[in-house]
This record gives sequence, structure tokens and C-alpha cells, in this order.
Amino acid sequence: MSLLSATGLRKRYGDTDVVAGIDLAIEPGECFGLLGPNGAGKTTTLRLLLGLTDPDGGAMSMFGLSVPENSREARMRVGIVPQMDNLDPDFSVYENLLVYGRYFGWKDARIKARIPGLLEFANLTHRADAKISALSGGMQRRLTLARALINDPDLIFLDEPTTGLDPQARHQMWQGLRGLLGQGKTIVLTTHFMEEAERLCDRLAIMDLGKIITTGSPRQLIEQHIEPHVVEVFGDGVEAWAQTHGRELCERFERAGETLFCYARDHDALLRQLGGQNTLRYLSRPANLEDVFLKLTGRDLRD
Repeated sequence: MSLLSATGLRKRYGDTDVVAGIDLAIEPGECFGLLGPNGAGKTTTLRLLLGLTDPDGGAMSMFGLSVPENSREARMRVGIVPQMDNLDPDFSVYENLLVYGRYFGWKDARIKARIPGLLEFANLTHRADAKISALSGGMQRRLTLARALINDPDLIFLDEPTTGLDPQARHQMWQGLRGLLGQGKTIVLTTHFMEEAERLCDRLAIMDLGKIITTGSPRQLIEQHIEPHVVEVFGDGVEAWAQTHGRELCERFERAGETLFCYARDHDALLRQLGGQNTLRYLSRPANLEDVFLKLTGRDLRD
């Protein structure tokens, strides 16, 4: 039985179907990613799944409970890391955890028993008495994750958890999330970092314009939608080179700014030809999840 499911889920604002009849089924112990460009409907979908927004159609359940009718009861077993940190600046690190735990009706003794482990998990034991303003952005993000775990949730929603973090803090966050998955927790993740989704997610769905356009594991989606080799070509004369050699040497190619993306099943001839060019530079790499995302949702900027 799925831990969290939705069938025919819809939400309309004005004349726009922000969520246009999607189906989801998230299994216990998996990390499920929900990807999409800005305005795709990801955040609205999360709010619907959590029972924070009433749907205009469809059915949802969480832990076997109907949502939104029983969303308050279901959320007692859920942890939420919002897109923007909403820590209380008037409280210390320790007090933020203590006060948040009280929202679940827990006695102080029970909350205090969990706090040392959560501070260690977030690598904030030495900052327990610090005010929020004294923490770096990475520390605040780790504290927000630790706070989401205060009730020992079975299901954790993460809305762009590593946005704004430097690479060191991002890798530390990934390590913590992998540890939670190792404990059997279930994670629903939205992110704009394709590497993050590829590293963490067992399965994912890509949304656009309120609809789910594909679902599968990262490796399945790459193999299904993209040629295995990608060669990025840039430099003076790239347009002329594309007209002369692109269709001959690439199964498919796309232009983005000054870079030509060549997609090929066999790239040996392509690399030999580029090796004889003096004005062009190139980068050869395997296909990745970002290639899938851009192919399915387009390269145009979304505001």
C-alpha cells in the first residue's frame, strides 16, 4: 500500500489549472522527487498533498487517511522543510527545537530527550545557545531540517532544501538525507538541482503546466529520453559548424546561447571531427538528468 497517493488531483486559480489532474503514488522508504520549472505546479501540489490547500477535484490519502479531511491527524507523522527558513529569531537554536516540538502535543521531557541527537545530526551541538541571527545560511538550513525531525516523522517533505547553500553545505545536507533514507524514512523532494535529484531520488516525476509529463528512476528517464553521449560545442564559428556537420554527426542538436549541444549514440566520429577544429572548443560528457529536464520542459526562461 502506498504511503501517500493522489488520483486525478486538480487545483484551479481563475482560468488556470495549476494542477491539472495528476496521479501520484509514493512508496514507504523511497525518496520521490517532484521536478519542474517555475510555475509548473510543484508547490501547489505539495500544499494539496499536505492538506494545506483544498483541491478542486481528485482524491488523496496519507498513511491510509483521507486528505484533506484527516490532514491534521496525518501531519502528526510528517516533517516539513519549507522553501524559505521560518525559524523564530527570538529563540536560540535549542529553543527553536523545544517550542516546535510542543506543537505536536509532546511533553517537554520527551522533546528534550530528542534534541541532543538532532543537534548532533545537524552538527549544531556547539551552537545550541546561539541566536538564529548568529548562524550562517547553511547552519540555519540544517536547523530547519533538524526541526522537521523533532516529531520523529515517517514522511518528510523537502521544498528546495539546498537552495542558497554553498557546495560544502549542500553535500553535508545530502549526507544527512541519505542517513534518513537509511533509517527507513520516506522523503518527498522538490529541487531545481538536477544533480541533487539524480543522487537522492529513487523515483521522480517531472511536471510542467500542471501536468506530470514523465515518471521513473533517474537512470530510466535518461535512458528513455536522451542519447547516451552529449558534446557541448562553443567558440567562433559554431553556427557554421552546426550547419555543415551537425546533422551528419549528431542524432539531435540544440542551440542555447553560444553553446551547441550535440546528442549522439556514437560520438567517436564527432570527437574526431572536432579535434581538427582550431576555433572551436568542446566538452564531452555522459547524458544526465538535466538533459532530460531541458528536453521535456524547454530551455526558455520561466518567470
